[in-house]
Amino acid sequence: MEFNEKAVIMNAGDMARAIKRMAHEVIEANQGADNLVLLGIQRRGVPLAKRLGESIRQVEGTDIPSGSLDITFYRDDLSKLGPTPQVTSTEMPFDVNEKIIILVDDVLYTGRTVRAALDVIMDWGRPQAIRLAVLVDRGHRELPIRPDFVGKNVPTSQREIIKVKLQEYDGTEEVVVGEVPA
Repeated sequence: MEFNEKAVIMNAGDMARAIKRMAHEVIEANQGADNLVLLGIQRRGVPLAKRLGESIRQVEGTDIPSGSLDITFYRDDLSKLGPTPQVTSTEMPFDVNEKIIILVDDVLYTGRTVRAALDVIMDWGRPQAIRLAVLVDRGHRELPIRPDFVGKNVPTSQREIIKVKLQEYDGTEEVVVGEVPA
């Protein structure tokens, strides 16, 4: 998809501070780090979950188990992805039953990705609670889903796109807003 970049809305420092703040919010909401696990939604949610876990560890001195979710086959638009959708792996090296799951993604938009992620989690077990942490909430929800922890709220138009660029995939750290050409 073509994308005309308009502005950088978060640089590497902004992103690091947002994750650190979100870690403090997670700890405060949970009254510590007990019983927490982190699940990053493939692709960019996975490194963000690891960063959030590291920030929690720095504050609490506790390692938080983390895993990754591939929601490909749970999407409601699977038929639109073409004949060979890109499938990654789901890794949950822990039992989700009775855990407090912090589900992590880069951008929250319609809520459909999160709905699919919830379906995956429920197929693995019954957690005590699921909380949502996103780096950017851009609005335009189609489903009744809201984040519990947000790095930055960025109101956008329907034509705009938010791209989170991470060192692991893009060789840079920034969040940009752009527009799809007419």
